[in-house]
Amino acid sequence: MRLIDLSHRIEDRMLTYPGLPGPDIGEHLSFEDSHGMYAPGTEFAIGRISMVTNTGTYLDTPAHRWRDGHDLSGLPLEHCANLPLVVVDATGAIADDVLDVLPLSGAAVIFRTGWDAHWGTDRYGDIDHPHLTVACAEELVARGVALVGIDSVNIDSTATGERPAHSTLLSVGIPIVEHLTVLHQLPSTGARFFAVPPAVHGLATFPVRAFAVIDVTPEP
Repeated sequence: MRLIDLSHRIEDRMLTYPGLPGPDIGEHLSFEDSHGMYAPGTEFAIGRISMVTNTGTYLDTPAHRWRDGHDLSGLPLEHCANLPLVVVDATGAIADDVLDVLPLSGAAVIFRTGWDAHWGTDRYGDIDHPHLTVACAEELVARGVALVGIDSVNIDSTATGERPAHSTLLSVGIPIVEHLTVLHQLPSTGARFFAVPPAVHGLATFPVRAFAVIDVTPEP
């Protein structure tokens, strides 16, 4: 099998979403400062990070949008691990017709727009970024998907303060993964998808190491 990392690297002070602060990454305990705490020749380093939970490639749970929704600690692994992957090529305002007759039930449906090419630039946060329409989000719910992702700055349009795709998907417990990358390396179907956050009680979103598993077993 082949593993494809679909996550952006988290770096000190990096920008993920316009208006949100970048992470502050540093040391809690250096190798040098650990001397005297352990046997001679034994040293350890302990890092620290302070960040908003919408940093890098991250997953949203229902509590991100709905007050009575479950948080990270309530996220079923069945909704974020070892999911059949369906990759949909689309751009602009993504309508439901791109889903056509694809097998979506129980799948992680990832929208490959190519917007990740703008990561790290001012262009990445532009309001003309690709996003789902309400009809597309409603069709995903009707088709019984397990998870929805995108390689754009937001699964919703940011031209207004409304977030109908978030509202629709999270209201029925479908997690969302935003800021994916290198989706061009994936087949349209046949891979498995993983995006597992820590089970933190009281938090609704968190970075994930999203990746896909592709079976490369040769044909007999």
